[in-house]
This record gives sequence, C-alpha cells and structure tokens, in this order.
Amino acid sequence: MNDLSKTILVTGSGTGIGQAVARKFASAGYNIIILGRRKEPLVEASAILNEIIREGKFDSRVTYFPGVDVSDLDGLVSMFDKIKSEFGHIDIIVNNAGVSGPVKIFTNSTFQDFRDCVSIHLSGTFWTSVKGLEVLGKSGKIVTISTFFTEENKFEQRPYRFRTPYTAAQGAKNRLSECLAWELVEQGIQAIATNPGPVHSDRIYKTVYPKAAAEFLRIGGFPGLTNKQVEEISTELLPYLGDDDEIIETHSKEVAQRIVEANANLDLDKVQDLSKKLLQKIQEIAEKVQNNTKKMIVDNEFLSQDDVAQMVFNLADVNTSKLLNGKVIPNDRVFYPVKPIVERKISYDPIKTLENKVILITVTSTSETELREVAKLASEIENSNTKQLIILSHKNELSEVSNSLFKDFHHHNLDFSNEDAVKKVFNTINSRYGKVDSTFHFTGSYDYENKFTSLDPKSWNRLVEEFINIPHLITRESALSMASRNALESPDLFKNARGNIIIIGPQAPTGKKISGLIRARAEVFRGALRPYVTTSNQELHDVLGSNINLTLILQGSVNGDAANYEKLRDTLIVLGSQEDFRNNLIYYIDE
Repeated sequence: MNDLSKTILVTGSGTGIGQAVARKFASAGYNIIILGRRKEPLVEASAILNEIIREGKFDSRVTYFPGVDVSDLDGLVSMFDKIKSEFGHIDIIVNNAGVSGPVKIFTNSTFQDFRDCVSIHLSGTFWTSVKGLEVLGKSGKIVTISTFFTEENKFEQRPYRFRTPYTAAQGAKNRLSECLAWELVEQGIQAIATNPGPVHSDRIYKTVYPKAAAEFLRIGGFPGLTNKQVEEISTELLPYLGDDDEIIETHSKEVAQRIVEANANLDLDKVQDLSKKLLQKIQEIAEKVQNNTKKMIVDNEFLSQDDVAQMVFNLADVNTSKLLNGKVIPNDRVFYPVKPIVERKISYDPIKTLENKVILITVTSTSETELREVAKLASEIENSNTKQLIILSHKNELSEVSNSLFKDFHHHNLDFSNEDAVKKVFNTINSRYGKVDSTFHFTGSYDYENKFTSLDPKSWNRLVEEFINIPHLITRESALSMASRNALESPDLFKNARGNIIIIGPQAPTGKKISGLIRARAEVFRGALRPYVTTSNQELHDVLGSNINLTLILQGSVNGDAANYEKLRDTLIVLGSQEDFRNNLIYYIDE
C-alpha cells in the first residue's frame, strides 16, 4: 500500500493511538491530516511525522488543524472546506477521537458529562464521516475505532462498569459503521470498524483505571473518611498519582486543609495521612485491575498503540477493505467471561401484582399507534389498584394526541431534555406518593427508510437525544427515586433498594422482505441501549448491591413480524410487579 497521491485524515491524532496511526501511514508515503482540540500535541506530532517523511524520502506532507472538536459540527464543516481547497480529495478517514468520559457510577455522572461523552464519540464519528463524504474520493474508506467492551457475542453483552456514556456511544458506533457501509456501497466507499482490547496508554494507566479504583473506594468506603471525602480527596490527588513524594505531600496537605476547614473537629495531620493512604490504595487497586485483565489475555500483554495502527493499516488495504466492508473486526485477545443475559422468555411469579405501587410511564414516542397502546397499558395498570399511576410524555408534534389519549390519567407533557424539569417531576412524585416502584420508558422507533447520511443536524440530534440521552436520564432519576437522592453522597442507601426500570426500545423492522440496509439502520440505537443497560445493571447489582432491576425490551422479530402489544402489556405488568432481584437484562419477547 504505497501511493504517494493518497491522503488520510485521522481524528484525535496529536497523541496516543491517533498519532500511531498517522505515523504508520506516513511511513507508507501518505499525505497526513491530523486534528485535535489542543495545538501543542499537534505541533509535536507534525514534527515527528515530517521526520518520518524526510527519512522515507516521500513527496508527501503533513497538515494539522488545531482547535477542532469533532463534536462541533461547524468546526468540522470549516475544516473540510479547507481540506477540499487544499487537497481536492482524501482517501481514508480514521475515526479515532474520543475521551474517557466520566468514570463514575451512572447515577453520579452529570447529565452534561454524559451528553458530552456521547457527543464526542458518537456524533463526532457520525459528522466526521458524513461531512467527510464531500471530500472522500471514490473507493474511499472510513475506519472507525471502537472498543471490544461493547461488541456482542450471541447471548452475551459485555458490561464496562463506570463507563455508561462511553459504552452506549461505542455500541452505537459499531452499528453505525455497519449502517454506513450499506448506505455508501453504491458510491464505492467502504466502512469498517475495529474493536481494540486494552491498549498501553496514559489514558488507561493515569485516568481510567485510577478513576475506577477511586469510584470503587467512594462506594465501598475507606476507613476514617466519608464517601464524600473520598471523592474530594481522589479528585484532587489523582492527577499527581506516581509523582514525587514532595508533590504528593504538598497537594495532600492542601486538600486536607480544605476538609478540616469544613469539619473543625478533624485533625489536619490525620486527614493528610489518610489522604496519602487513600491515594496509595487507589494505585494498588488500579494495578490489580490491570494485572487481572492481563491474565485474561493469552500472552498477558495489552496491545501497543502500534499494534492498533497496524490493524487500521491492514483494514485500509484495497483488497482487505473490500472483503471486510461492513464488518466490525475484533482486535483484542481478551477472554472476558460474562453472564448470558439475552433472553426470549421471562420466568415470573404470577401471584405478584401492581397493587399499591407507584407506577411511572414515560413516553418519547412520535407514533400515534404506540401512544394508543400505551393508553391501553395505562388502563390495565389502573385496574390493578395501584397507589398512583403517572404518565409523562415528551413534548413533540404529537403532544395534542397524547393529551387527548391520556386525559383521564395523571398526565403531563414534559421536555425530557430539560434535566431540571425531569428532576423536579421526580421530586414531586417522591414527596407526594413516595418512591417510584416501577418505571416504563417507551423510546418509540424511528423511520428506517430515512438515510442516515442525509440527516440534518436537528434530525440526528433528536435521535441521539431520544434513544440514548433521555433513556439514561429517566433511568438515573428512577434509580435515585427508588433508593434516595441522598444516595449520590451515601451509596449505602442503594443497598436493598427495590424497583423496576423497563426500557422499551426501538422495534425491529417489519415486513416480509427486509433488506440488510434497513436492518442496519434499525440496529444503530438498539446497539446503544444494549451495552448501556448491561453496564448500568452491573453497577446497580454488583457494585451498589441494590435490588433494582433494569430491563431492556426489544420488540419485533428477525422474521419481520409485527410487535405483539398484548404480549408486551402482559410482560410489563409482570416485570413491574417484581420485588426481588432478577437477572432480567435484555428481552426479545416476540422471538
């Protein structure tokens, strides 16, 4: 693969995997376009790349675009305009840009942090690919780097605790790559994704593992410190993990002084000593996680960044990309055991009922048919002598329809994108009726006939909001209602908390002959909800020790059969009546 006229664009390429990919292609004579938010790493990377080009005596060049955030559509458009005028066309786009996101239990990350992580990983990949089509030449290639944690194996789905926005976005990215391949095949453009396993990087060693260890200690406790103090100390000291003792001494004293100022009965020296011991414990746990992960790899080695670059280079090969177009290629060797969590049938105790329970139904659906089915469900629930039934529907073009259908119920139209408004409603429910016992959230479906590559920003943002961000917000607020909002600072309050959260996601496409293209579009956001639910469930059960059940229902079948709403109603009433922990995660009830 050595064509001096070829050009590659790599996002997030100032450091890490992105720079390794750029170096690999520079050594093959490609023109290199790198971009990122910070200028300094790009300048340094450019110098390295230009040296490779000089040593190889290639007639190629390096261009960098600083201050480009892939989640900023206007910035991307401006960049591609400049690329078009300077290069005419490019040959390969590598979607690599990403952030670790909030490494926290899903209830404790802010809604804005969740959105930002999804925006960078998923929307950034989407818009880089779609807007890049304007300069991507015929036979161009789009290679997307995701993660092995979100890829599915038969009846399994891997959780990645403390990384809910990351897993949701990465799961959707894998399915988006498949969808792009189907939509772009007639243009001769190929799309492939690769899922690296753990990679040697500062992000893992200095950010992800230590932050995860700190979150374990915040939740599990550390002798002598409150949960809140553990969080405060770890937030302050983690950036200095591995630094000299003198630096640790200085900053541990600073954080100890702030804690003592807020708690006059505490001893400064003791708090500082505990702070240093906490940091040491965080490092021990982070190293243990790292070593345990290595033991699940056949040669006990993480991938190097150059290994990932080699994989991307191979996938961009003309013959290889043609063979693997539309595929998600594993690039990890981790033998990662998980529980089978995908089911078709539900085991239950038919004696349980919804009697004297507080039931919440939330609906973002824009389908009048589905709204009518929700009204039927509400009628059946009311006949079960519930303590209270509340229906909240998202303000959209069918608000008048929902007002008419739900006029006989306790119903409100609400902007689910407004976090404060959602919190306020949950607080009102808690104060008037007590905790929510079961939440049924209907995402609705979207039009699978619409081309993803033709979506305007408003349409794309709406999809992301309604099928990823809003389900998360409803799940988070429901879980906090079932435990206590005080659980944000006192995670012990989750222990033995009970309740059921059921997300009814997008339906499978219906019809006798369903094309691969339609199936691929339908899977993009189903592919976001599966890893999200899996990860959140592991946090609720294994980390927090709660009896809150989070379940995802995906209606329709692979045969194209229509959803059976009567079966759905029966299933929801059963799931909503559960009082004990069940390993209910993902159900395909029409299969």
